[in-house]
Amino acid sequence: MQFPVQRLFNRATWVKVHLYLALIAGFFFALMGLTGSISVYREDLDELLNPKLVIEQPEGKRQSLDKIMAAVQAAHPNRYGSWTLELPRSAHGMITVWYDKPRETFFELHAPLMVSVNPYTAEVIASRFWGQTATTWLLDLHTQLQLDRFGWNTVGILGLLLVVSIGTGVYLWWPGWRGILDALKIRHRAGMIRLAFDLHRLIGLLSASILLLLAFTGFNLSYPGVLETLVGSSGMEHGETGRNIISTAIPNNHPVGLESAEFVARAPFPRAELRRVTTPAGDSGIYRINLRQGSEVNHRHPYTTVWVDRWSGQVKEVRDPSAFSSGETFATWVWPMHTGEAFGATGRFIWFLTGIGLFVLYVSGLLHWLHRHGKVKDRDVNFIARDGVYAASLSGTGAVSALRPLFYRLQGMSYRAGLTLFRLAGLLLQRAKRHAPHVMKGCTTLWQRLRSMLINRQKRIGKNEGE
Repeated sequence: MQFPVQRLFNRATWVKVHLYLALIAGFFFALMGLTGSISVYREDLDELLNPKLVIEQPEGKRQSLDKIMAAVQAAHPNRYGSWTLELPRSAHGMITVWYDKPRETFFELHAPLMVSVNPYTAEVIASRFWGQTATTWLLDLHTQLQLDRFGWNTVGILGLLLVVSIGTGVYLWWPGWRGILDALKIRHRAGMIRLAFDLHRLIGLLSASILLLLAFTGFNLSYPGVLETLVGSSGMEHGETGRNIISTAIPNNHPVGLESAEFVARAPFPRAELRRVTTPAGDSGIYRINLRQGSEVNHRHPYTTVWVDRWSGQVKEVRDPSAFSSGETFATWVWPMHTGEAFGATGRFIWFLTGIGLFVLYVSGLLHWLHRHGKVKDRDVNFIARDGVYAASLSGTGAVSALRPLFYRLQGMSYRAGLTLFRLAGLLLQRAKRHAPHVMKGCTTLWQRLRSMLINRQKRIGKNEGE
């Protein structure tokens, strides 16, 4: 007896898949959305919570990197090995000096020491451990659920489940071309449950494309080996250099300093912006200088890298993103697309709203499900003016809405916002075609491979049914 394949892919099946995914993983989706939204502005929030990290009136020139590193080592004399100096993004920011594996948090997945230094005075302002500040704790909750490696892998699986949830949601929403306008309406006078359901569908539709992108990039950040296999890249994992280069020169009494190493590294890329400098560890250690070229989509973690020998002062190796293959270029887009920095301030704000929207999707969907099971009663939604102030309320009397015109304006604004998002998507595609043709090639290759897999699957199913 053959299994009825058609019954497996009918609407009722997808309703159950969408429902069970929401009930089982919906809370984690909402948690990922909220923590991700906050993490979009992690640095800004950290400075808001810690005003001492902001330089109100920058004066004079920045101190040399050697002097800054000397101040850090004086504050932490018993920490040996490599340090990484990250340059601030603005004139008001601190230089952050990272120590990767401090003894206090050595066995945690990622908990480096963060030393904040005033670049104009070389004064150490704060020394904190990752995960022990509000913003880094929230980011760990977003990336690993505070469960180290197990949580990291779980978040990647949640990304795949979110892709399925979004896909089934869009499929279930699709009303046909003739019913699109009606499906976009928000019927606020039909009761609280109907309002929640309409908001669920509208927000889900507007945010579907971005949520798919976030889920896809989030999965690849948790499992970078999958993308490396698909696009033929290696050593492109976020935060990794992909190279283990050591010094072959004989140690001497005249090692190259940080400023000199930076000067040497700038020779191949004179117009690039300095982002990070990693100091050598041991006699065989080597300087790693991270620069950002204007064409790179990564702002905080660029891929342009120069390795400089501290004993000889020679350039040992250079990594230039302009020479990357299509697969490697595609891999460089994963992190900035996930954080929104690839699309500037506007992109980051839309990413922030999308994360909030994911939380609203969970709450509105859960409310609708609880109502269907008799756990929540429906209520009329009324906007009533009291003492000259408009306030929203839930009532069983069906009071006339005094705020109805405002609601209609808000509804119109939501439609215009949707159109703006679609236009933005078109602009982003045009930008990708103009500035990152390799990314488009990588997308095309992935699509062709997936399409080939689906066609082969359909052929096998048809052959089995014929037999």
